[in-house]
Amino acid sequence: MGVEPENTLRSFRHAEQAGMDAIELDLHLSKDGALVVMHDTDVDRTTDGKGAIADRTLAELRELDAGQGERVPVFEEVLDAIGSPIQAEIKDAAAARALAEVMLRRDLAGRVEVSSFHDEAVAEIAALVPGVRTVLIASRWGADVVSRATAVGAATVALNIRRLTLETVEQAHAEGLKVLGWVVNTQEHLRLVRALDLDGATTDYPEIRRSGRFTA
Repeated sequence: MGVEPENTLRSFRHAEQAGMDAIELDLHLSKDGALVVMHDTDVDRTTDGKGAIADRTLAELRELDAGQGERVPVFEEVLDAIGSPIQAEIKDAAAARALAEVMLRRDLAGRVEVSSFHDEAVAEIAALVPGVRTVLIASRWGADVVSRATAVGAATVALNIRRLTLETVEQAHAEGLKVLGWVVNTQEHLRLVRALDLDGATTDYPEIRRSGRFTA
């Protein structure tokens, strides 16, 4: 997130207070199997630590400063801290099963939409959690991106706004898929969202919401 330390409770509360339609977060597994919220595979960029998330226990991750004194949160902590709908992105395909366990235990299919760049993670969560809404994400893609999404049961594709074309949007809509653009942080990209008739967009700046519908 562009205005607060990313993937922290502070950032999620800010986005919620700004009135975002949903809050996007990123999921990895710690060394001891905890579902932790962080974007990168390592802690170097967003904390005062070094090394891979998968090499640290949850207790070790909690000792890190994720910015302005914030700790690395776990998924359920975020669920309890905010009331907004959540889009949970599976960064590590191995996290799909852990996420499914939490969603089933807490009956979250109606509140949590699950996204991933990994086709297998989208397919797995769809198989494990009845009724879950899923999103296939792509930065670079071929002509098969729509068929890939339908093959894994995704209801939505989230595509890089800088590469998105009207042809792809029309193909997706023809198959009944929603299309989200990411990351929309400028007025130029916002105009493109409208021109392409997208179903939504993600942004790092919640205040842009007054100009459209967004996930932060």
